[in-house]
Amino acid sequence: QVQLVESGGGLVQAGGSLRLSCAASRITFRLAAVAWYRQAPGKQRDFLASITTGDNTNYADSVKGRFTVSRDNAKNTVYLEMNSLKPEDTGVYYCTALLGSRYWGQGTQVTVSS
Repeated sequence: QVQLVESGGGLVQAGGSLRLSCAASRITFRLAAVAWYRQAPGKQRDFLASITTGDNTNYADSVKGRFTVSRDNAKNTVYLEMNSLKPEDTGVYYCTALLGSRYWGQGTQVTVSS
């Protein structure tokens, strides 16, 4: 069974940084398009960033210039580097992979205090 496991979330002050990881098992990540989403309390899950199999990246306007998505194929892991964090970045962060079917991780909580 395919598993995606996010890690690296936590509590950080506004202006700080975090790096989230999405580790995959039973799926070859380099063959998948991978994206990060965020769900704030009481809100829908929103797209943040994506990376294709050719390492092309795309970002939501709200995070462009602050977040960077990358992949390490040797570790079967995709990262989301988050800088200049704002309180409105608070939420549960999910990674998702598309390889035939779509797979989701369980999410990791990020809380940004003002």
